[in-house]
Amino acid sequence: MCLVFVCDEDQRVLSRQPAPGACTYCGGMVQAMDVASQWRFCFLPLYSKTKRKYYCTVCAKRLVVQ
Repeated sequence: MCLVFVCDEDQRVLSRQPAPGACTYCGGMVQAMDVASQWRFCFLPLYSKTKRKYYCTVCAKRLVVQ
């Protein structure tokens, strides 16, 4: 007997817009992205959340806002 658990996380970019400020690593322009993530178990949606993430457009590093 074999049990297979199928868990999956799907992330989609909803929107992108320029954010104020500059990258602390290279001084490039910062971009804010709204990302919707959804956890699924056996193709049934369990959890859904929308987050805002900040990225540098030049060096592509993820930035943390404090």
